[in-house]
Amino acid sequence: MRRSLVTGGTGFVGANLVRELLADGDRVRVLARAGGDRRALEGCDVEIVEGDLLDPASVRRAAAGMERVYHVAADYRLWAPDPSALFRANVDGTRHVLEAAVQAGASRIVYTSTVGVLGIPKDGRPGDETTPVSLADMVGPYKASKFVAEEVARELAARGAPVVIVNPSAPIGPWDVKPTPTGQMVVDFLRRKMVASLDTGLNIAHVRDVARGHILAAERGRIGDRYVLGHVNLTLLEIFRALARLTGLPAPRFRVPYSVAWLAAAGMEGVARLTGRAPAVPLTAVRMARKRMFFSVDKAVSELGLPQTPADRALGDAVDWFVARGYAAPPQGRRAA
Repeated sequence: MRRSLVTGGTGFVGANLVRELLADGDRVRVLARAGGDRRALEGCDVEIVEGDLLDPASVRRAAAGMERVYHVAADYRLWAPDPSALFRANVDGTRHVLEAAVQAGASRIVYTSTVGVLGIPKDGRPGDETTPVSLADMVGPYKASKFVAEEVARELAARGAPVVIVNPSAPIGPWDVKPTPTGQMVVDFLRRKMVASLDTGLNIAHVRDVARGHILAAERGRIGDRYVLGHVNLTLLEIFRALARLTGLPAPRFRVPYSVAWLAAAGMEGVARLTGRAPAVPLTAVRMARKRMFFSVDKAVSELGLPQTPADRALGDAVDWFVARGYAAPPQGRRAA
């Protein structure tokens, strides 16, 4: 029985990865903070090692004896009172986990990055693993911290560590307990709070495909390489229209100009700096939305065999999970995805 460690196993992607590993027959260990929210692991037979990414000793305890290490954990906030906290968790924490995995003799280490650190061509084509980009192109401290963290992973791979990098796009599906910003968009749609859209777009994928992509990267990925784990590129309006077809609820009819969204978010951030409470719409989110986050997944499909579940199924599974868990009332027009 293979032994696998998942950091971030209590999060959205991590919890789905845990379920895929258990289905494969792995013995799974999860590094989790003491007192943290573990609802996403409901029903999962896993070993919990309490610790923190910034506590190297606890990370070493978690990695001991593991054959595969999946470093999924990250501080994913688009606004924080202290942006340096994101760098400590995402950069220093990544170094601690990867070095502990090497020390433990793991045969494969998968580092979870994000498509947010990839370049986007100016001519409108989708970005991919090779599109040029620099730290100066990163919008906000989250993306910047993940960019630097990926550099840490690549440096270790260059020194012989068996590290493979995956870059998930926008996962959709069950066990989004928090929920993530993309999941919150679905919840807000179900609650009929989405009255307008922005001229932007995302690459969305079923979270189970993203989770399976991690395992495929461990099995088939080339050391030091990166793989986009995604599926289909959709504008925000196309996503809302798909949700409208699935639920019978109306799609937003209005489009908010970028300048109006920017001013509203800037005002919310001003209040947030005074109160210390996160803004409903961070300015970083609006700045990110100025570009369509469209990417090619050809490499992961051809080299890893990444599954490609239809977008309607991903959105439908998310709707069903959120409704079943009480995040929103059942839409009367819901039909099978």
